[in-house]
Amino acid sequence: MATYRAIQLKGKGGLDQLEEVELPLEPPKNGEVRIRVRASGVGATDILKRTGRYPYRPPFPFVEGYEALGDVDAVGEGVRGFAPGDRVCALTVYGAWAQYLTRAAEDFVPVPHGLDDGEAVALVLNYVTAHQMIHRVARMQPGQTALVTGANGGVGSALLELLRVRGVRALGSASRNAFDLVRSLGGEPIEARTQAVDRAVRGVLPEGVDVAFDGLGGAGTWACVRATKRDGLVVGYGFVATDGTLDVLRGFAALFLGARLAGRRGAFYGITALYRKDKRPFKEDLPKLFALLRTRQLQPRIAARLPLLAGREAERRLEAGGVAGKIVLLAG
Repeated sequence: MATYRAIQLKGKGGLDQLEEVELPLEPPKNGEVRIRVRASGVGATDILKRTGRYPYRPPFPFVEGYEALGDVDAVGEGVRGFAPGDRVCALTVYGAWAQYLTRAAEDFVPVPHGLDDGEAVALVLNYVTAHQMIHRVARMQPGQTALVTGANGGVGSALLELLRVRGVRALGSASRNAFDLVRSLGGEPIEARTQAVDRAVRGVLPEGVDVAFDGLGGAGTWACVRATKRDGLVVGYGFVATDGTLDVLRGFAALFLGARLAGRRGAFYGITALYRKDKRPFKEDLPKLFALLRTRQLQPRIAARLPLLAGREAERRLEAGGVAGKIVLLAG
């Protein structure tokens, strides 16, 4: 029987829980499409599935990887609109760190010709997340102001680029060694390591920002609330806290109760929750991002390009810190 290689997460714990395995290559079922994976991404959520609590993590063991891009290899009965050789991508949540991936046909989005695999796969999770927060949650308008925490990370750098495209003035909170990156993405860097982020923001914009985008991580969310104007909006996203539920609860308390008591508004955004409820927004927004990439209005920062099955090394680098942009895994 034919087989393929994949990186499987055996259980909760350290990097040793990631193991390269050989799995049977089965034909796609009715309504399914199988792709040969060309690229996948690595991000903080992959680490969270291994070290913390993540609501969309399947039972152990499972193949890791939140997003994938590849060529259609086979289609099941009843599939229309896809044929072998088509280049497609998908928001997978798991299953992408593998030589092959099989999912329902409705999960795949065509990828235009001429786009770099690494840059294109970087759009699937990070840039759709950023785009939907800007346009569907905050509904930001040209001329407004925004704060982006973790501005050198995958979602943070995507936010800065897309805010620039939208005509929004963005302050990016990052360490000093990432200031040049923040400027290159169209943001204004602020140092928030030595002072609270709200003090750093108000040193530039005394009235505060219209919208703050914060990776939900606990105490920092309170500072984001204070950094916004009265009636401003704080958008929390993801599940950054990896050391237990308490930090997440603190973040939610600041985002909703704290923001309301301070005369601000709070909103939480999770791409997977929205996608599972309704796939249409994702399938509408990703082609818009492909168009911006084609015209080079977007230039995703790729921190590293590693072999397709180098998920353990990718997570090691992320945990070590200092990664600027997106790590992508590419087939040889």
